[in-house]
Amino acid sequence: MSDWIAIGAMGVVAVGLPLVMMAMSAVLRPSVPEQGKSATYESGEVPTGTARVQFNIQYYMVALLFVVFDIETVLIFPWTVIYRSALEQGASLGTILAPMLLFIGVLVVGLVWAWRNGAVKWVKSPQANRRKTERQDA
Repeated sequence: MSDWIAIGAMGVVAVGLPLVMMAMSAVLRPSVPEQGKSATYESGEVPTGTARVQFNIQYYMVALLFVVFDIETVLIFPWTVIYRSALEQGASLGTILAPMLLFIGVLVVGLVWAWRNGAVKWVKSPQANRRKTERQDA
């Protein structure tokens, strides 16, 4: 039996099983239409207003920077684990240290760029500033 047959069978099962399960649940479940079932559920609260809210882009910028530097930590850790053993086996300091210094240098350049462009500077939204001035005026 070829390896491709096993891979194909696994693909058929991976696609077919969820489809069969969805079809069976559609056939077997009771259908009791009610108005409450089609209403939007917000953690037990009655939703008010529109669902279209503009979020501050800074949330996403901070999250992206966190992911980048979190991945940096994940990539530096294995390097630190093998650093000493590579030196003991006769590898030169330059061949071990240069790629990591280049990697960290690229990340530092990216951080400086993000800092200069204001990606890490927290800016309040105009709506928050308006609320603050309304409270001060009252």
